[in-house]
Amino acid sequence: MKIGILGGGQLARMLALAGYPLGLQFIVIDPDSHAGAAALSQHLQGAYDDPSLLSQLAAEADVVTYEFENVPAHVAEYLSSHTTVYPPANALAVAQDRLLEKNFFQQLNIGTAPYAAVDSLADLQQAMKQIGYPAILKSRRMGYDGKGQVIIQSAEELATAFESMQGADAIVEGFVNFKREVSIIAARNPSGQIVYYPLSENRHKGGILRVAECKSGDPLQTNAEAYVRALLEKLEYVGVIALELFDVNGSLLANEFAPRVHNSGHWTIEGAETSQFENHIRAILDLPLGATTARGHAAMVNFIGGLAETRQLLNLTDCHLHLYDKTPRKGRKVAHATIRSDNEAVFTESMQQLVAIAIEVDNS
Repeated sequence: MKIGILGGGQLARMLALAGYPLGLQFIVIDPDSHAGAAALSQHLQGAYDDPSLLSQLAAEADVVTYEFENVPAHVAEYLSSHTTVYPPANALAVAQDRLLEKNFFQQLNIGTAPYAAVDSLADLQQAMKQIGYPAILKSRRMGYDGKGQVIIQSAEELATAFESMQGADAIVEGFVNFKREVSIIAARNPSGQIVYYPLSENRHKGGILRVAECKSGDPLQTNAEAYVRALLEKLEYVGVIALELFDVNGSLLANEFAPRVHNSGHWTIEGAETSQFENHIRAILDLPLGATTARGHAAMVNFIGGLAETRQLLNLTDCHLHLYDKTPRKGRKVAHATIRSDNEAVFTESMQQLVAIAIEVDNS
């Protein structure tokens, strides 16, 4: 059985690592000659919309998935007509457009921040009368890790903010005064089985996820599960999905969803009975989904732009290191490390040390 993946970065790499024990093979398309998943797969180097590579992928792969949501829509449509593609193309279409995504949430009675489409400076000026300040202007497409967005504090900043979109379709959202950011990872297979992971509590640095901590028994778990279940069933979704949420005084507002395995679920590799990566593989092959029960205390820390010494990290108690084989670059995720322990005191101490190391790398 061979699985095709659009994208050959760290997510594809971790999918392949999860699939090898199940006797699976992988084939990826990625333009980077040093793609992280290349060593673990058959690597088709080239553009994601290269007709010859897509034909080869469709011919060789039993099922195709993707590691990022900005796959060109026509690519997903082409592959869907030649082989099985999961998650489905309609999920990709919704996730690629922030306006469609927010409208979709509203249709499912999932709360969001106030928002409005922005096609002109006049649209933005009119919308701000209802939304108020501060607000965030975002490009509707191709934004991730804090890219393609700008905070607006006053009316005097509207023109500059609109110009920063460089003509791209945009959406303005009201600023959410949240207590914390959380996400829920879930998986669904074609037979309709659904499993949910415990909530992750997330902290960001410069718009990029820094820490994701498993929160078993969180009081908002049931609410989050209801929201993500509505998404999965409406989209007839197959695979792993991540729903990012704001906790506003005990109520959840949806921020966005990712139709793929997600950075906030990396702790599941060591911290859950079945990782998000293995459950994604199981889901797209319509295999029974594995248990998502947390194994003690677990949290993940991203290394962004640089990396500490391997020896220093592995010297931490209960630390598990994942290197992505990527050249360090400002703003680039190059590795993550997970602390997993049955002892809460040990977990807390190791996490404090790990975060301190990551901050030291930032400042070096």
